[in-house]
Amino acid sequence: MSLQKFTPLIQTTVADSIQVKQSFFDTHLAAVETCARKMADTLTAGGKLLLFGNGGSAADCQHIAAEFINRFAMERPPLPAIALTCDTSVLTSIGNDYSFDDIFLKQIQALGRPGDLAIAISTSGNSPNVIRAAEEAGKMGLFVVGFSGTAGRLQELSDIPFCVHSPVTARIQETHILLAHILCDLTERILFA
Repeated sequence: MSLQKFTPLIQTTVADSIQVKQSFFDTHLAAVETCARKMADTLTAGGKLLLFGNGGSAADCQHIAAEFINRFAMERPPLPAIALTCDTSVLTSIGNDYSFDDIFLKQIQALGRPGDLAIAISTSGNSPNVIRAAEEAGKMGLFVVGFSGTAGRLQELSDIPFCVHSPVTARIQETHILLAHILCDLTERILFA
């Protein structure tokens, strides 16, 4: 089988990904800058970032937390960020004793403090465990940033909602990680440039 038969598919996928990202950032530039400034203010005031999501979004949480704790583009002190998706003992004990819907909620209750910033990621915008934790974070006085797709309750619960308008999960996730990289870069520049 000739690999060239897949060339149009590859080109279409790349073009679609670029178009979704371009459309998203064309309509969210001010919110991206506002969010980066809020993240910098949170960290300057001694707050931390708490990130949560499922599946690919869970992996994104770990990726983003690592960029803040280690470094993104410049040498600088570590910044406090915790992916609530990593501790299998916590996740499985809560899931077993209570419900999978509570795995992030109970961690927000345990680790969140007023002045912290929660990053909730759900491509559908309706993941029950993300929604429950975002609701609780808001009630507790955390600032909530929501990464989602077009629809869902997460945008209503977010102080800054980042909704990617695409019906394709992969395009939403690709835009989320580019958004996260930009937020890391801007936050570093605000704090340390």
